Amino acid sequence: ITDAHLDGAILVFAATENPRENDRICRIARTRGILVSSDHADGCDFTMPSIIDRSPLLVAISSAGTSPLLVRLIAERLEATIPAAFGRLTRFLGDAREAIAKRMPDRRARRHFLETLVDGTVADLVLAGDEPRARALLVQQADSYAAKGPPEVGEVYLVGGGPGDPDLLTFRALRLMQRADVVVYDRLIGSAIMELVRPNAERIYVGKKRNQHALPQEEISKLLVTLARQGKRVLRLKGGDPFIFGRGGEEIELLAAEGIPFQIVPGITAASGCASFAGIPLTHRDHAQACVFVTGHTKTGRLSAEYVNLFQPGQTVVIYMGLAYLGELTADFIANGADPTLPVAIIENGTRPNQKVATGTLANIAEVAKAND
Repeated sequence: ITDAHLDGAILVFAATENPRENDRICRIARTRGILVSSDHADGCDFTMPSIIDRSPLLVAISSAGTSPLLVRLIAERLEATIPAAFGRLTRFLGDAREAIAKRMPDRRARRHFLETLVDGTVADLVLAGDEPRARALLVQQADSYAAKGPPEVGEVYLVGGGPGDPDLLTFRALRLMQRADVVVYDRLIGSAIMELVRPNAERIYVGKKRNQHALPQEEISKLLVTLARQGKRVLRLKGGDPFIFGRGGEEIELLAAEGIPFQIVPGITAASGCASFAGIPLTHRDHAQACVFVTGHTKTGRLSAEYVNLFQPGQTVVIYMGLAYLGELTADFIANGADPTLPVAIIENGTRPNQKVATGTLANIAEVAKAND
């Protein structure tokens, strides 16, 4: 490569197999005021995203030049998961847009139909290369859907959002989060998880703190019914697992009584997520052969008679929502015969970047918590 090769150039890519040659090309380009990019040279003036080409479907991945290696690794993984035939499916759906829009002027109905289309037999036929049959079936299904209209009653997705780390969500939870028309979410759902919800979904906050309810539980259950009766797909997003101190059972009781279809997606409960991230096994062959989950969130802050006998040899006790009455709880346990030297850990914001862990004994954990507050 000589200087003359760069005459009239605005951008230069130094992409030979020889790193020294790439460095030399970069030096020549810079002396002439030409922007240059190279995988082998430091200080590139610009970078290009990695492209996954399934024309007309294109996926671009960029790290703004901070980590080209990571971009390449991500691109390799996506290359393996996005079939080559997706380009054919993209063209097919593009060609069908106008015909579908004429049959279904309502935007929400059209989106619902397209989602069933992409996951159904029509898409399978296109990916298999049988576009004539796919086209005929598309017309048949579109006419049928347009005649019937969208369902009069929607559906409720009762989804466990886990303890806070979005990486702990299930695949099924993510799929339904992207499908919902409206999300009804709790206080424990962090912003990192909410960012994974479909961007234009309606958001309704119903978070509850101790003695501070944005919406009473009975009203939340009624709200789910009302939204579903409007034909919407409702994502009821709850922290942890819906059926472990999440009052999910109360919500599905009303949904079932009202004839509202629903799906339940379990989530990693706080006890499991928090203990794992803190490195505390809930069971251990040498120390704990059983585990019990209880709630410390009582109306009086005092334990009922059966709770005071929880501390048994070889048994781990996990107390949810017990921080507000920690002093009263530990005093009740000790007063009823629990060993004051029993090891105790308090975990706040478990699995999140701001997770805090305080350890002590049953006798001093309340003071330890105050000192770390």
